[in-house]
Amino acid sequence: MSRSKSKQHGPSGAEPAGPLSSEPPIAPLSSAEPLSRAVGTSAIRIWLGAYRVEVLLFLVSFAVLASFSSQRFLRQSAAPHFIYQAQSWLEGRLDVDPQVLPNLEDWACVRQVDGAKVRCEGRPLADDRWYVSFPSFPAVVMLPFVALHGYQFNDTSFGVVVGALAVALFYSLLRFLAKEGETSRERNDNIALSLVLAFGTLFFYCAIRGEVWFSAEVMGVAWTCLYVRNAVRARRPVLAGLFFSMAVLTRTPLLFAGLFFVLEALCPGPDRRAQLKSLGVNWRAAARKLGLFAAGAAPLGLLAAAYNVYRFGRPGEFGHAFLFNNRVNADIDRWGLFNVSYLARNLQAAFLNLPKISWEPLRLAYDPYGLTLLLTLPLIVFLLVPKERPRLHWPMWLTVAVCALPGLFYQNTGYMQFGFRFSLDYTPYLLVLFALGGWSLRNRAVMGVVALGFLVNFWGAVAFRGYTELVRNW
Repeated sequence: MSRSKSKQHGPSGAEPAGPLSSEPPIAPLSSAEPLSRAVGTSAIRIWLGAYRVEVLLFLVSFAVLASFSSQRFLRQSAAPHFIYQAQSWLEGRLDVDPQVLPNLEDWACVRQVDGAKVRCEGRPLADDRWYVSFPSFPAVVMLPFVALHGYQFNDTSFGVVVGALAVALFYSLLRFLAKEGETSRERNDNIALSLVLAFGTLFFYCAIRGEVWFSAEVMGVAWTCLYVRNAVRARRPVLAGLFFSMAVLTRTPLLFAGLFFVLEALCPGPDRRAQLKSLGVNWRAAARKLGLFAAGAAPLGLLAAAYNVYRFGRPGEFGHAFLFNNRVNADIDRWGLFNVSYLARNLQAAFLNLPKISWEPLRLAYDPYGLTLLLTLPLIVFLLVPKERPRLHWPMWLTVAVCALPGLFYQNTGYMQFGFRFSLDYTPYLLVLFALGGWSLRNRAVMGVVALGFLVNFWGAVAFRGYTELVRNW
């Protein structure tokens, strides 16, 4: 072999160090491929090592939720609204094709009358336009999967995956708060509280059903975890704004959770009063954080506002004022979507409704309009008497308060439900408050309350049969 050939065939064109070798020539990429595989494997191992608890929580949560989902897990739910919205987008239309709707439950129908958009009344007309009557971001998340499976995409199993991911994200949030010194909880406590979220709250029965109402609640928990993690001390304002917009466009009451970032930007503590007084002079840093937060939230927010104007004529209208042939329309027409007239029944659904016991025959039943949070989330009793009040105590409580108000003044209690499902909007904040409050999970009273929560929500996961099952015999 000539010298020029040895240069040509040697690795990187280099000459062999000794006499002619009997080894076959090595192609230029052959050494790079094993190296890239080794680097990739090493990166995966490092990632799994860093997040092994999150991965384990995801797998355990997925297995349990899928098991309790039972036969539902294998089929699409009876209220797959977000799938139909996503498929319509893929077909190049902003409304939903009424010819393919699986039912007429909780769809918005818009009719043009003298140039104004009004709710459809009576028999549907050919030029009526139909839309999903909920914020549409869950449809955005489902879009790639609907592109593969079309109208047949299974929103139930997808909801189980999202639910398991939300549990892992909640643990990641608790671990982050402990690392930052915001809580004194160790790993085992954070794991236990994550399992409380998964199986000791209303999250349990919501995550195993699919259906438009419950899917949004579960996905809202996932976005909340990501939002709060980035909003603590307002350190990542752009990401906090982005995840905030995703949360709001999944569950509109989470708009009020923006207060948490505002408090972290303006007066993170511990001397909040002095910080507020000094804002007149030291306002630039806070204004910069608020501006970056708004910049992170604006792209999705503006798109959603434009979409709402196109559909319903108003940037803040997501469709409930246009519900077709719905039982709540009379109340909406009389008092609007939010009114103090709704407060009494929502308070009853959230705090006063108890299980129903019949003795002959012996039977225990739940009220489908709601079940007291003292049973579905009994840990809240310890929030009223915390042992510690660290820096995040009041920001978390204020966020809970403002997030709870819309649900208490809303025209609908949640209707067919096991427990007051709107409380899931602020359940992650309540559990973080418990983590902040200093009560030991090894305390006997705490252990008893946690066990009660697991037992009640196990009952809900097994026994709850919603509107589509009871009324439509699905």
